[in-house]
This record gives sequence, C-alpha cells and structure tokens, in this order.
Amino acid sequence: MSNTQFRPMTTIKGKTIVLTGASRGIGAFIARELAKKQATVICVSRSQSGLERICSEIDDLGGKGIGVIFDVSKVERMPELMYEIKQLTGSFNVDILVNNAGIEIYRSFQNYSLKDIQLVLSVNLIAAIELTRLVLPNMLNKGSGHIVNIASFSTQKGHPYDSVYSASKAGLLMWADALRDELAPTDIIVSNICPGYSQRGLFADNNMSAAQVTEASSTPQNVATAVYQAIENNGNQMVVNDNFFTRNMTKLKFAVEQFLPNFGDADNQITDENNLNKRPNQSQQNSKEKLVINETD
Repeated sequence: MSNTQFRPMTTIKGKTIVLTGASRGIGAFIARELAKKQATVICVSRSQSGLERICSEIDDLGGKGIGVIFDVSKVERMPELMYEIKQLTGSFNVDILVNNAGIEIYRSFQNYSLKDIQLVLSVNLIAAIELTRLVLPNMLNKGSGHIVNIASFSTQKGHPYDSVYSASKAGLLMWADALRDELAPTDIIVSNICPGYSQRGLFADNNMSAAQVTEASSTPQNVATAVYQAIENNGNQMVVNDNFFTRNMTKLKFAVEQFLPNFGDADNQITDENNLNKRPNQSQQNSKEKLVINETD
C-alpha cells in the first residue's frame, strides 16, 4: 500500500516511540502529547534529571516513560543506544521514531570552528540519519513504522549568521524526502515538521515586532500538536505557523523567491543589517557569539 492518501488513521495508543532531545524544549512538549495518547515514550537525552522529570510527567499523563541517557552527537555509538533500548524494553521493536534533538550556534561563519560545524551537523543531521538506519530494518520486517523529523523553515531559505544550522536542516529535509520516495512501496511513513517564525524577514524589514503582527507563531506546543497529528494522519510535511497572516506571507515569500531569488537575499541582508545595528560592539559580540542559543538534548 504505497499511497498514503488511502491509509487509515494511525492509533498512537500502545505504540513504542523513541524521542530524541526529550528532556526539555520542544521535546518535552512532544513527550507530553504522546503520553496523553497512552504511548510508551523512550526518552533520549544527556540529562538524567531531565529524563527523570519528563518520564514522571509521561506516567502521570497516562503513558509510559522510559529514560535513556545518551549524547546523540556521538553518532558512532548509536548501536549502543539501540542495545540499551532493547535491554530496557525487552525487544528491538520501535513503532515510531521522532528525530527531535537539535543544536543551533548563531555566529559569523568565519568564526565557526571545525568542532562547531561537526557538532551541529552531527546532532541535527547525521544522528537522525544513523538512528533511522538502525531502526528501519525492524520496521521493514514487521511491515509498518513512522519516522518524524523536526526540520525548520530554514530548509527553504538559509539564514545569515545561522548558515551551518540552515545547512543541517536543509540536508535533513532533502534526505527525508528521498527516503520517503524510497519507502513509498512500503507501509513506512516519513513526516517532516517545519516550525515557522514570525519576527524575521518581511516583518523585520518593516520594523514590525512579533507583537505588532501577531502572537509568536511557532510555539513548542504547536509543534508538539503537529507531531501527533502527522502520526495519526500519516502526513508527509507540516508547516507549523498558527497565524493566517504570517503563514501565508511566509509562503508567498518562498513562492516569490522561486522566480526572483535575489528577493530573498535582499530580504535577509536588510533583516540582518537591522539586527547588527542592535548588536553590541565587536569585542562584546565575539564573546556572545560563542553562546549556543538553541539546544535540545
């Protein structure tokens, strides 16, 4: 059955789900939503205290939480993660994999180190690919499964000062699209969730704050809701942006760029010139650039 259009809705109840980056941020919201659907959620994170907290919440919400301490940047050790999951659950059976772990380092490209680049690509891209490679044989053997990837709007247009993150998420989306086509003859679904943004691009160009346009358009709760909806409805790709105006203006921007690529480049240049004017002096900027501004583990 290769056409997802005719698939019945998927029941999450009782399914075993591996969720990376589960202990905080978007991952914690996803875990709670899956718990409400009475799933067994295998939470992967580096934080023992974070795992204990989220697994307790999962149990309280009607699911079953199992914590596994693991650093997904250590991609060569992924088989150890799978072995640990088997030891904890008594089987190698994974119904659904949610590749959520991510890291973002915001700085000028020339100030990245090779270590920075390898870290972002390992966590955001290679970890998802390798973990999927390891769970896929079991899914193929039983004839069903679902891979969910948390991508980004940056898959459509790269962001200055966020170039490596943009590359990692674009790579994730292209790999997932290719994998979806490869798995089309099977009953394994591949879904991409692309969280949106509201205080960049066209709105920043006009000095419009998010509050002036609308509420923030892509909250962790919105993303979590999109994840379980994609699973239940066997969706291919979901753009997460609650507001009609910001959602459609963003889509319009991407559509225009197909015919006028320089439009997007000019948009980003103006946006980041505005942002640079608000930044500290160079010495202060260099110290702040080393901060990781978005990390889910």
